[in-house]
Amino acid sequence: MKQYLFILLLLCFGIAKGQNETITESFTPPLDGIVEKKLMKERRVLPYAPIREADIFWEKRIWRVIDTREKINLHFRYPKRMFFEILIDHIESGEIMAFHINDNEDFTEPMTGNDLDGVIYTRDTIPIFDPITYKETITIVEDKINPEDITRFRVKEIWYFDENSSTMKVRIIGIAPLRDIFDEHDNFLYEMPLFWIHYPSARSAMAREGAFNRGNDNVVMNWMDIFEMRQFSSHVYKESNIHDRRLQGYLSGVDLLMESKKINDAIFNFEHDLWEY
Repeated sequence: MKQYLFILLLLCFGIAKGQNETITESFTPPLDGIVEKKLMKERRVLPYAPIREADIFWEKRIWRVIDTREKINLHFRYPKRMFFEILIDHIESGEIMAFHINDNEDFTEPMTGNDLDGVIYTRDTIPIFDPITYKETITIVEDKINPEDITRFRVKEIWYFDENSSTMKVRIIGIAPLRDIFDEHDNFLYEMPLFWIHYPSARSAMAREGAFNRGNDNVVMNWMDIFEMRQFSSHVYKESNIHDRRLQGYLSGVDLLMESKKINDAIFNFEHDLWEY
C-alpha cells in the first residue's frame, strides 16, 4: 500500500512539475504601465547641422568635470541603470568605441578588448591553502569595477560662434569616467581617467538609453537629451591655454571655483559683447 502511495505522489509531482515548466515557458509578464513604451527604442538621431570651417568665427576648447554626487546630477547615479553601466554595456557590445587616455586627450588610440578588461577589472592575488597536501597556491581574482565608485566624469567640449546663424554654440566632443585610486590603507592618492568615448559617435546609443526625469515619469528623457540640453552641473578644470595646464595646477579651493566661474562668464560675455552697440 505504501508503495502505491509513493508512486502516486511521484506521478502527481511529475505532472505538477510539467505544468509549472509549461507555464514558465509560455509566461508573458503583464504590462507594468498604461501603454508599452516604444518611442525611445524607435527614436532616430538627427545628424548635426552642417557647418563650414569659414563659418566658425571663434572657438574655445573647455574641459569640465561632472560630480554625480551633486543633487542636480543624481540621475547619473540612478540605481536601476547608472550612466557608467550604460557606457560599459555599449562598449562591450561594440556599439561605442573606447579610446586610451593620452597627453593630447584625443581619440587616436582605440582600446582593444584586453585593454578594456585591464581598465574595468581590478586584479588581486590571494593565497589558497590546501588542507590535504599542505601546499599554498596563489590565485588571481578579478573583480569588476563597482559603478557606484565612479562619481565623476570628465567632459571635453568646444564652444564656438557660428557666423551663419550669429549664435554661440557648444558641442561635446568626449566623455571620460574618473576613478579614485587609493593605497593599501585606503588613503586617497589620485584621480585616474579610465578611457575616452567620442560623444558624436555615441549619440545613437545615448539616444536609446533612458534617463530619469524628475518632473514627469511619462516623458522619459534620454542621455543625448541630458548632454545636449545641458541638464547637468559642472565646473571647468581646464581651458585651452599657451601652457596647456589645468586650473588645479596653480589654483585650489575657492580660488579654483572662482576661476572656473570666470571662464564660464567670459564665454557668455563674448557673445554679448559682439552685439553691444
